[in-house]
Parts: sequence; C-alpha cells; structure tokens
Amino acid sequence: MDSWEWNKIAGAVLGTLLFVLVVKFVAQALYDAPPPKTPGYSAAQPAEAPAQPVTAADPLPDFAEVLPTADIGHGKEIATRCQQCHDESKGGPSKVGPNLWGVVNRPRAALPDFSYSPAMAASREPWSYDKLYLFLGAPQGEVPGTKMGFAGLHAPQDRIDLIAYLRSLADKPAPLPAKK
Repeated sequence: MDSWEWNKIAGAVLGTLLFVLVVKFVAQALYDAPPPKTPGYSAAQPAEAPAQPVTAADPLPDFAEVLPTADIGHGKEIATRCQQCHDESKGGPSKVGPNLWGVVNRPRAALPDFSYSPAMAASREPWSYDKLYLFLGAPQGEVPGTKMGFAGLHAPQDRIDLIAYLRSLADKPAPLPAKK
C-alpha cells in the first residue's frame, strides 16, 4: 500500500468520527429537555413514624399470656418472608439461613449442616422466647455481626405471632413459660 491508500483510510476514520460528533451535537440540541420543576411521581410518606426496634431496655411480653392467644395463621403469613432464606420443613435443608424446624429452645448454632457466623456461633444459649423476640426485633442489634441481613420486625404483635408459628414447627412444641 502506498501513502495515498493510508491517507484515504485515515480520512475515512476521521470523517466518521467527525460525523458521529456532529450527529450527537445536533441530537442533543433537538431533543434536550429541561428537567421538570416537580417530579413525575412522589413517594408516599408514612403517616406516622415507624415503630422503633425493641431493645433490652423495653419490657418483654409475658409469653405465658400472649402465646396461647397469638394468631398462628398471621405468624405463618409473616414467615413467608423468612422462606427466602430459611426452610421450615422437618429435616429440610439449610439454605442461606439455617432450617427453622424446632428452633424454639434449640441451642444457637446447633445445626451441623450450616456455617454460622462467628458472632452467632459464639453463644450456645438456646433460642428462648425472650431471645427470639429480641432477635426478631433487631437481628444486628441482638447479635452484632450476624450474617442475617433482615432489618427486623418492629411490631410486637408480629413477633409474637411469628414466635407462636415457629413454636408450632416441632414434633413436640416447646412448653410455654411459667406466668410472671
């Protein structure tokens, strides 16, 4: 190839680049729209402030009184959120989170087929009603460093109903605690 051929190739490439830049400039000038003064949609603001997560300083319910009257059906509805990460069936596999069958009064980090976070494995205390109530309210606050990314259930009745449902997931449900 002689220099004339190279000049034609370079001219074609530069001409194409120039054409693209001109088309871009013209398109921006024709179709550029100013931003709207008000957004096209507005996110609904909550009417009231959301409930704060429970802390150890908040009073715990008397489970001997609230569990017998808890709505297990509502707890099962709430548990559908858990099913993304947890299996609830007897002998079922662990998923992203451990299997929840028989979790009430089961020691923490007790399933051999699940890799618990060091924070969760640090304690072998059983999942008592009180511990479950606090953990379900704010998992990261109760067990800092847990792998569970769930924000928590802020409504006390939701937690009570879920605990009642989790209690039913056993061959022999955990006994109710003594009245306070």
